[in-house]
Amino acid sequence: MNRAALPACLLAACLLAACGGPGIQRKDGSSSARDFSLRDLAKSDVDDVIEIHQQDAIATLRTLTLKLYRRNPNEWRKSGFASADAATASVFDPLPHWRLAAQKNLDWQSSLRDAWRDDYAGDRVRALMDGLLVMHMAAYGHHTEFYRLTDIDAQKLYNAARNTEAVVWKLSTARGPRGEPRLLSNGVGVNGAANLSFEREFGKLIGNDDTLAKIVEDKSNRAIRFGIVNVATMAFLPI
Repeated sequence: MNRAALPACLLAACLLAACGGPGIQRKDGSSSARDFSLRDLAKSDVDDVIEIHQQDAIATLRTLTLKLYRRNPNEWRKSGFASADAATASVFDPLPHWRLAAQKNLDWQSSLRDAWRDDYAGDRVRALMDGLLVMHMAAYGHHTEFYRLTDIDAQKLYNAARNTEAVVWKLSTARGPRGEPRLLSNGVGVNGAANLSFEREFGKLIGNDDTLAKIVEDKSNRAIRFGIVNVATMAFLPI
């Protein structure tokens, strides 16, 4: 073997060995193990962290969508679906081909406001969760994979967290003309205890955004500018 090629061969062998391990078996049955790809050479550790945070954000949004549809079954019926599960799947089906998906071009700010309008006759859960999904994907630059040269803006992730906080406030306070909640979320269980499962899921989503914003801020050396959302007018921070 050519001596000049030996270091490259050893490096490739080490990379293949490192990526060929059994991985970690998670509580949900999934595994961290994955096949080695040449694309991995173009990734930094931070890129892997970004992908994990994005996957967690999407998983939380999916959980929230299903929970809202189950609490508000009239909404998925408005969209003509057979079940809450089918309606939830339709929100996230475009993700594998996100760059080509029409959903990517949705005006997420208008969609988030539609969910609370008195004159809105459509599926309010769909409007809300479409808006949150597209907003979060925009905060990730509409990327679904991340490499060393992929530019992610910490400010957008921070703004997404603040916008989500405004949505949580609206979800808990918005009322219809007879004083009924626009969308049912947190409530009281059969034993009289408060059911705060929605609050916990939204808290995970906001914490996920804020943590990643700090990581990307350190990586990019671009400071985040703090801001707040005008919850009365739902004037969101830009993404």
